[in-house]
Amino acid sequence: MRPLPKSPKEITPQWMTAVLRNSGSLPASAEVSEVTGRQLGEGAGMLSELSLLSLTYSGDYQDAPATLVAKFPTLNEVNRGIAMDFRVYQREVRSYQEIVPKSPAASPKVHLADIEGDVDFVIVLEDLSDYRVGDQVEGATFEESGLALEELAKLHGTFWGKVDSEEFEWMPRFSNSWNATNMLEGSQASWEQAAQNFDEHMPQWIRDIKEDYFKALPELQKHLDKEPVTVLHGDFRLDNLFFGKEPHHHKMTFIDWQGPVRGRGPVEIAFLLAQSTKMEERRAHEKELIQRYLDSLQAQGVTGYSFGEAWEDYRVAVLYQWCFVTLVAGSMDQTNDRGNAWMTEMVKRNVAAIEDLNCLELL
Repeated sequence: MRPLPKSPKEITPQWMTAVLRNSGSLPASAEVSEVTGRQLGEGAGMLSELSLLSLTYSGDYQDAPATLVAKFPTLNEVNRGIAMDFRVYQREVRSYQEIVPKSPAASPKVHLADIEGDVDFVIVLEDLSDYRVGDQVEGATFEESGLALEELAKLHGTFWGKVDSEEFEWMPRFSNSWNATNMLEGSQASWEQAAQNFDEHMPQWIRDIKEDYFKALPELQKHLDKEPVTVLHGDFRLDNLFFGKEPHHHKMTFIDWQGPVRGRGPVEIAFLLAQSTKMEERRAHEKELIQRYLDSLQAQGVTGYSFGEAWEDYRVAVLYQWCFVTLVAGSMDQTNDRGNAWMTEMVKRNVAAIEDLNCLELL
């Protein structure tokens, strides 16, 4: 199937036939006769381009998919630079090759995940357009957040305390790694621009902690890298979550494995609740949702992780996630209206969570 196509326009029927046969989705008696594509998800794929592929077949195709989703590197040079700094394309391909198949967490079917060099990648996935996609601008409800954390715990539980080996060396640790350094330096470089871009949503007390925050950031990273650690998805936000509408659907599934890292589970609880969940829902159900995560984690065989420990990890993670907010809000392309809208909500929600949980005392 190499060389890989560089864009949807380069996908040929012959290439797609080979992909589907290799994934077991197309018998030898059938072939793809036509492929057409259209761009998907304005503002959803900030670091990649998404295309919906419509397929026409000749021969005996039976249950072969009528549509698929293909993912390619972004054409936006600013965003592509960020993607290269954080090696997101290599990490996503390897996640679909090595992590997703080992976890019981729901996932769309992966027909192909491959990369040539550092940038030229293609991922071909099951089309989830008959699911309901989460809307990060609107924000997650209590039930959506609960379903998401239950599924997340299936991923975390699979790898809990089992990632300190050569098998996972390609995936950075949460602290003392190139990823940790890039997060710190990227946030520092982006802070002032983020404050300018989202001036009305960044109160003075947040601006005043800048110096103390960056002094504390390595220790926050270190705290969130204490054993036992697990595989973190890395971008567990609502725009990447899909909710089933039909009886045969998964209740919830997720995509976009561009930022996997090894760290403590509540890093992702904080990412979801403090940046994607509606403020009023988080405030009303925060502890209940964390307990729901812990119950699901225990169902995966994880023991010895108390609510008190998880709660403190969560508070540390809420404060830590502010560096992600400033990195994104100060460096990503602001001309995309949809992307700008979800970044605005991300800023507002994380500020509120830091204040509600009195996280500044952790500095």
